[in-house]
Amino acid sequence: MLEHAHTGVLSSLRADGWPISLPVWFVVVDRCIYVAGPAPTKKFTRIRNDPRVSFVVESGTQWAELVGVHMTGRAVFLDPGARLERVMAAFQEKYDRFRTPRPEMPPSTRTHYETQTATIEIRPDDRILSWDNSRLFTPEQS
Repeated sequence: MLEHAHTGVLSSLRADGWPISLPVWFVVVDRCIYVAGPAPTKKFTRIRNDPRVSFVVESGTQWAELVGVHMTGRAVFLDPGARLERVMAAFQEKYDRFRTPRPEMPPSTRTHYETQTATIEIRPDDRILSWDNSRLFTPEQS
């Protein structure tokens, strides 16, 4: 399910301990979850201060279609190298067709995205929750 989801929700902790949850694009490479974006953003600042995160993806419209997975763990920043190159190639393959071309962005947005990027790997702990409501739904038998 994770590999096929388009958007996930990443939660990180503010300095006062309150969680902040944001939708993010992500990729799965070698069964690990990666999130990338402009390095100076607050989400990465929060993660530098406290690496504890949670991550969730879900889909479905009808109750019997609801599926999802939620995990908690720690985020680790990737250093330049072959692994980061594979992750960035996966981002390009998954999301390139959804990106707004730079010339179509307002100048302030373009500047925001033309800064140094950061990429985190989410290392889940053993608290992974998943659900698939279709397994709970059994039609009446005649």
